[in-house]
Amino acid sequence: MKIKNFSLTFSTQLFKALSDEARVRILFQLYHNQQMCIADLELVLDFTQTKTSRHLLYLKNAGLLHSRRTDQWIFYYIKDEMRDVVKYFFRYMEKETQLNRDLEVYRIMLSNRELAAYKVAVLQERNRQSSHFGD
Repeated sequence: MKIKNFSLTFSTQLFKALSDEARVRILFQLYHNQQMCIADLELVLDFTQTKTSRHLLYLKNAGLLHSRRTDQWIFYYIKDEMRDVVKYFFRYMEKETQLNRDLEVYRIMLSNRELAAYKVAVLQERNRQSSHFGD
């Protein structure tokens, strides 16, 4: 579903939501990474949990985000109907240094997670194999 027009009230909420650098950085991460949890956003942006939560709630109340819970984790993502608006907004900011630095931090963090998961899997396999040899 795409939004065809905005009311004055919604437009005001939207512009207020986009008027804070922290919220723009959060939204940029969500736009490029599809969905993220508070813990990842905290690490990438070097924010406190309180600051991150407050800004996510602001973006959610402004109508830009949805969230879903998986176990103890809450993942935030841009509403489908708002993706075109966000895409248009960020089209003019693609070369912004701080936003691209944030993306790189997340890529490094993600690759370290994948490497750690691989190492754990290798260790588990070795432990299984060594336990079979002892039988």
